[in-house]
Amino acid sequence: MNDLFNQNNLDIKIEPKIEESWKEVLKDEFSKLYFVELKKFLIEEKKKYRIFPPGNLIFNAYNLTPFYKVKVVILGQDPYHGFGQAHGLCFSVPKGVPKPPSLINIFKELKDDLNIDPPNHGDLTQWALQGVFLINAILTVRENQASSHRNKGWENFTDATIKALSSKRENLVFLLWGKFAQEKKYLIDQHKHLVLEAAHPSPYSAAGFFGCRHFSKTNEYLVSKGISPINWKID
Repeated sequence: MNDLFNQNNLDIKIEPKIEESWKEVLKDEFSKLYFVELKKFLIEEKKKYRIFPPGNLIFNAYNLTPFYKVKVVILGQDPYHGFGQAHGLCFSVPKGVPKPPSLINIFKELKDDLNIDPPNHGDLTQWALQGVFLINAILTVRENQASSHRNKGWENFTDATIKALSSKRENLVFLLWGKFAQEKKYLIDQHKHLVLEAAHPSPYSAAGFFGCRHFSKTNEYLVSKGISPINWKID
């Protein structure tokens, strides 16, 4: 976990290895007490547990989708906690890892909405590179212990992320799937952005997710604002 941060011996300010535009936008967060405590927590956790995703991928969503290139925000809760699953993008898994049930349902809705066949893998990097910011509210987790890093400080950081996108950008699309994501709606200025809500794509609630047509609605909105749409097809 030490590869996550650079810290001078005499300087309490912590600077994560994060893409430059995000580092500038979120610079005030890195010296706040919660972030200092979060770093200490993560270092201690790594001594006792296996933590996902790997340190170099914790800020993967930020690094793949710079602040000024974000078009769409998909908000997840916390990383997958099985070995090899999490790689810093919500709902996504690396190639070669079986697709989780929620992701299978996302691809089902994509097929029904835009007649796009699902890929043979679950890596959503192609979306991220086009401006789909795939962010979890909590960026790390212990192996096999869901929500184990809840209320340790990540929520402060990702709330600040959402606020920055809402205040400094215009005409973004926020896709809020499930109650947890929808509770973040208050952070978003709906006069400047489009917020689309649906049930979570988990098998437990997917009946309320299917038919939401969020992929086509997102592109319709972007085009209406003179913004190039997302190519949702993944190779």
